[in-house]
Amino acid sequence: MQIPTVGFDHKKSNQAEIEIFDLESLHGQEYKSHSPQKPHRITFFMMVYIEKGSGVHMVDFKQYPFESGSILFVRREQVQAFDLSNKPSGKVIIFTQAFLDQVHANMRLPNYTPTHLNQARSPLLNLDEATCQSAKLLIGEVLKEIESQHSDPLIVMYLFSSFALMLHRLRPEERHDKLTKEQSYKLARFFDLLQANYEHIRDANWYAGQMGSTYKTLNVICKLATNLTAKQIIDAFVTIEIKRRLVVSNVTKQQLAFDFGFEDASNFVRYFKNQTDMTPSQFQKQYAEPQL
Repeated sequence: MQIPTVGFDHKKSNQAEIEIFDLESLHGQEYKSHSPQKPHRITFFMMVYIEKGSGVHMVDFKQYPFESGSILFVRREQVQAFDLSNKPSGKVIIFTQAFLDQVHANMRLPNYTPTHLNQARSPLLNLDEATCQSAKLLIGEVLKEIESQHSDPLIVMYLFSSFALMLHRLRPEERHDKLTKEQSYKLARFFDLLQANYEHIRDANWYAGQMGSTYKTLNVICKLATNLTAKQIIDAFVTIEIKRRLVVSNVTKQQLAFDFGFEDASNFVRYFKNQTDMTPSQFQKQYAEPQL
């Protein structure tokens, strides 16, 4: 099965790096290239706010039941699939890395980190009634400013930041607030290095050295931010990318062993099984015909 990659190609507005549209617009459409209810990889960030309805949203091969008042967060490069069977309604917010970079550069928010940094977090958040009202109001204000003839990028960023920080406050498991500004920078640098080198380098000491740091210092930062060691983060990062490729490209274990720098396929299979308790073939078969 080939799973498509979906890029940020929605209708351009005055704010081309962020779009908001109704979840209902996905109902009943005929899709030539792919259906949103089938697994697909996205190259942007996405929040789905559920106003009414229920279902199960798939993110990176895990099922997350949602209901009225739920918000789902999906990071770029993740594989996801909508569940529209019960015709849920709400808003979908999509935005690019460039937009997030602009937010960080202009808002001066050291405690607000891109949603892809914490690999251990759940993508689902359920809001109480009062927060639902605030969420609807803030999303509406962002949308109004985006669609304004005189739309101001700074106003959009301030409104988006207010919304994001409100949600961030509701997630006590997120521990980036415990990091100093320097530690936050080092954590971001670690993930940048990991993104660029994970296929061939899984040694935490190497990453620490590239950062001009020690393994102990890197480990302290990782534990504060994610409750995982640096090595656990590396293995989790590598494993989820292997899973994505197994399903997205239907690639062989021999090819993946080569792509990820393993000496041979048997070492690759052993590594994957140690991380997931199943072989690559067993995992691949689970998604040959996905049941959503």
